Amino acid sequence: MSQNIKRKIGIWGMIFLMTALLTGCQDPKKEEESKNEDTILNQELTVVGVSQLGSESMWRSANTVSIKETFCKENGYFLLFDNARQKQENQIKAIRSFISQRVDYIVFSPITEEGWETVLQEAKDAGIPVILMDRNVKVADESLYTTWVGSDFTEEGRKAGEWLAEHLAGIKFNDEDVNIVVLQGTKGSSAMLGRSAGFHEVASQYPNWKILEEVNGDFTTVKGKEEMAQLLKKHENIDVLVSQNDDMTFGALEAIREAEKETGVKRDIIIISFDATRTALEKVKAGTINADVECNPLLGDEIEEVIQRIENDAPVEKAYYIEEKVFTQKNVMSVIKDRIY
Repeated sequence: MSQNIKRKIGIWGMIFLMTALLTGCQDPKKEEESKNEDTILNQELTVVGVSQLGSESMWRSANTVSIKETFCKENGYFLLFDNARQKQENQIKAIRSFISQRVDYIVFSPITEEGWETVLQEAKDAGIPVILMDRNVKVADESLYTTWVGSDFTEEGRKAGEWLAEHLAGIKFNDEDVNIVVLQGTKGSSAMLGRSAGFHEVASQYPNWKILEEVNGDFTTVKGKEEMAQLLKKHENIDVLVSQNDDMTFGALEAIREAEKETGVKRDIIIISFDATRTALEKVKAGTINADVECNPLLGDEIEEVIQRIENDAPVEKAYYIEEKVFTQKNVMSVIKDRIY
């Protein structure tokens, strides 16, 4: 009997036992549910444990939907899904639970890059492939995970900087200071680190770009508004806001409106956002946001392709990048109609 089949039987046995212990004496409806459990036990489903970091944004919600729609029973999977609610200890606990249940694959989006060596070593020792989703980890031994699927965050940051350079060429002279503030995402996260590094790489080429302050908006609308309100009080002349996700941008826009300033095309403050959700693209269309750097959350199919490669003993790359664009008023109409997130 193969190791994968053993794992599948093992996890279904544990699920069935837990159901039996919890239900006890059953009424007819529960007996029918038990029969359904017996039916599931006889199916050869690939068991995938997913630890999602939270539900902090529309992007994250769309990412979760993509995972749940892909790893469903109809597609030959049984999904164990856990929401870590933005706490690393919750993710580590969930991953250890997946290991103890001997799932076939572990997929997770790490809240921060540091602190994963021990639990990843436990997964490796158990022979369970680990696929990183969206965010990355920083470990000395990269064999602790199988592959990573997601966006090139550093390239996204570069794209934001390159767009700003091109945009400013038409409205700012080279010797005129450009005052920039940055709303960063969750401290230590791959998205925050990559987008910051990429933008700084471009900004360093322009001595007149003055980054006045970078603050943590934690990828949420509430914190985005709160931090932007403080930035507006502290800095009288802000030319550019770089906001590292759409949800923070929405909060920042509220703060800017309350400060009676204009954004986007009217240009008291130039707005660059990230993610390119449909709601944000509507604001690009309206001219409220100048540019939005795409970050595609629909990773379910890409991750399943990796799993199928592993199942078929095909070579697996260490990283799989999703193709992404920058949207402005010039090209936003080409995608906005079909945006599903």
